[in-house]
Amino acid sequence: MASTGDSAPTFTATLGTSDHEDFDLADHVGDGPVVLAFFPGAFTPPCTSEMVAFQDHLDDFEDAGATIFGISADSPFSQGSFREEHGIEFDLVSDMGGDAIREYGLETDIADLGLHGIANRAVFVVDDEGTVVYDWVADDPTNEPDYDEVLDAVESA
Repeated sequence: MASTGDSAPTFTATLGTSDHEDFDLADHVGDGPVVLAFFPGAFTPPCTSEMVAFQDHLDDFEDAGATIFGISADSPFSQGSFREEHGIEFDLVSDMGGDAIREYGLETDIADLGLHGIANRAVFVVDDEGTVVYDWVADDPTNEPDYDEVLDAVESA
């Protein structure tokens, strides 16, 4: 699992936009801190709460020079609808193949809901050199991160 002090695993995926643009983490490292917010699934109550909370704090993160990306195994279509329904202005990254989820050691199953190979809820902050300077992984996927703690990590990056 990626943790503080490690080189952040880079990955490619697809943005959850109507154009389904390609996403490459390496294109964003070096442009200010990057917040990678992995979440289990769009439209679930805890994930909606988390992504809306990041949206509510977006100005603070942007003022600190950070870029936020929400990452899940949802399809780009689902993520696009999710963004639109909840007014999320930062990009969501579709990792349907699970490459990033596995690279960060976050693959989990929620058997009760029939979900397999999805991301556990986790947040990583990556600095300009590509080093993980903050990591948080939920003990329970319904838990949310401490948003002020994430912002402190961004401001220190």
